Amino acid sequence: MIHYKTAEEIELLRASNQLVSKTLAEVAKRISPGVTTLELDQVAEEFIRDHAAVPGFLGYKGYPKTLCTSVNQQVVHGIPSGYVLKEGDIVSVDCGVLFQGYYGDSAYTFTVGEVADRVKQLLKTTRASLYKGIENAREGKRVGDIGNAIQEYCEREKFSVVREMVGHGIGKSLHESPEVPNYGRKGHGPRLQEGMVICIEPMINMGRKDITQDADGWTIQTADRLPSAHFEHCVAITKNGAELLSTFEYIEAVHNVTI
Repeated sequence: MIHYKTAEEIELLRASNQLVSKTLAEVAKRISPGVTTLELDQVAEEFIRDHAAVPGFLGYKGYPKTLCTSVNQQVVHGIPSGYVLKEGDIVSVDCGVLFQGYYGDSAYTFTVGEVADRVKQLLKTTRASLYKGIENAREGKRVGDIGNAIQEYCEREKFSVVREMVGHGIGKSLHESPEVPNYGRKGHGPRLQEGMVICIEPMINMGRKDITQDADGWTIQTADRLPSAHFEHCVAITKNGAELLSTFEYIEAVHNVTI
């Protein structure tokens, strides 16, 4: 069942997503060669708690950390660890918070120093595809219109779209209906209506679309072990189109964006 949000609830969701966005910016300040993903996780947890919120992922279905940090061929749900970031890596940082009873959720894929040109193109395409999806998150359209826009854009650039991992509704629960795939057919799927709040999050692979899951029960990797990128925004469906509740502005004010 889809939960439609009131204007007041959307403002609470905005506050939560703005905190996620600021947390990601705080993490962005630390991303450089020699830093471990566990250090990034500690920065995020401290920042969230200092702002009267709690980490949204920590303990969710048993997940052990505050962030998901997915490096290179890891698609999503990478667990922060002693892994030391090195020049040429990319790392997707996915963050959630619970603030005033509502969840926020956003993700950004960072470069660590200089990365290969094709990797830059992967990140640029994935980020751009997110906004192609958002352009189609309009009242009266359908979920399939979002996925179709993302899929067509990425496949034109010779990248592939992960099928098994999808976006989602969000509110008092981290994951609500509807699911929001990053592929699909125009005019298909649930109808988008005012009051829906959804997370759109393209997960795009350099090689094949196939994925595997690690023995830890969480980490998703590309089957061919080629790089993957992930960007996510939380948006509200309004009479005037999609309204972003999260933002990358804080991140890009502090991180040297090379894409």
